[in-house]
Amino acid sequence: MISQEKNPGNAATPDVPVTRDHVHPVTLREVAEAAGVSTATVSLVINKKKNARIADETRQRVNDAIRQLGYRPNAMAKNLVSGTSKFIGLVADGVATTPFAGQIIHGAQDEAWKHGYALLIANTEGNVDLEKDAIAMMLEYKVRGILYSTWFHRATKVPSTLRESDFVLVNCFSPDSPSARAVVPDEAQGGQSATEILLRGGHRRIAFINTTTPAPAKDGRLAGYRAALDAAGIPFDPSLVLEAYPDQEGGYGATGELLQLDVSAVYCYNDRMAMGLYDGLRENGLSIPDDIAVVGFDNQEVIAAHLRPPLSTVSLPHYELGAAGVRMLLGIEAAPDGAALKIECPAVERSSVALHSAA
Repeated sequence: MISQEKNPGNAATPDVPVTRDHVHPVTLREVAEAAGVSTATVSLVINKKKNARIADETRQRVNDAIRQLGYRPNAMAKNLVSGTSKFIGLVADGVATTPFAGQIIHGAQDEAWKHGYALLIANTEGNVDLEKDAIAMMLEYKVRGILYSTWFHRATKVPSTLRESDFVLVNCFSPDSPSARAVVPDEAQGGQSATEILLRGGHRRIAFINTTTPAPAKDGRLAGYRAALDAAGIPFDPSLVLEAYPDQEGGYGATGELLQLDVSAVYCYNDRMAMGLYDGLRENGLSIPDDIAVVGFDNQEVIAAHLRPPLSTVSLPHYELGAAGVRMLLGIEAAPDGAALKIECPAVERSSVALHSAA
């Protein structure tokens, strides 16, 4: 393709005036006038058309004009031509307003930037209409794909509009769409790691305070507890498994029942529950970890690191969930056949567990 220049003889210098203040976005025509070429030539340079026969000197004049005038190409127009963009969408039901789950955004954003993409984020707070509008907007922007995330690990239904784009479920999965790619925390491994902290401390009679709320975490963390006991040659005793509401009051309320079990250690479903248990144990004159060792789950920094003593726990890998979601969306990381990709929950050992000597 041959471009036609406008007055090439009068535009031999790359010196483009820069004193002009623009009160509106710089247009393609203004760049063409500054460089002394046609708008078609500017368009060819901007879009880096390899087959366009444009002299190096002309190309340089156009690039100088673009730089000095501060011209920005119309991203939407380019998206329409290419059919995609350098955006990745993230639609969440509450991740942005949840301190520890907000790391999902952080991980996705860092990984997206690493591969030349920017993140478009919509926090819907569970509003179905808002979610529908957010996905529609992202489709209009021709996003490379969409991460669909929930603030806690759960089953979800894939919105019909989400299927119009490439997508990955993050911190959730869809039983109705088993082929949908998903990234979730490895709850069973996390439960096993939590119990192993106590086993390494020499504890053999270990209680588990599970949640009353049905969730993948409830089943997975119990399975991990049982697996750790089995690996250590300790028979599973169902009487050592209690249930309580998964918050501070639930942990506090479980104290009395726990003290009847004659255990030396307890693993709590989450850190908030462990925080309540701390209060209940102290009210009963017991010291942590000397009288009873405590382990939590989630590694909520505002709780776990600031309890006295600091709480041993297992971290939910929110940052890595977001990062892995982006890698899966871009085809850098493969999804297991017919299953969600499970991300390891690392143990965080602090001072709530001490070496225990069996009587």
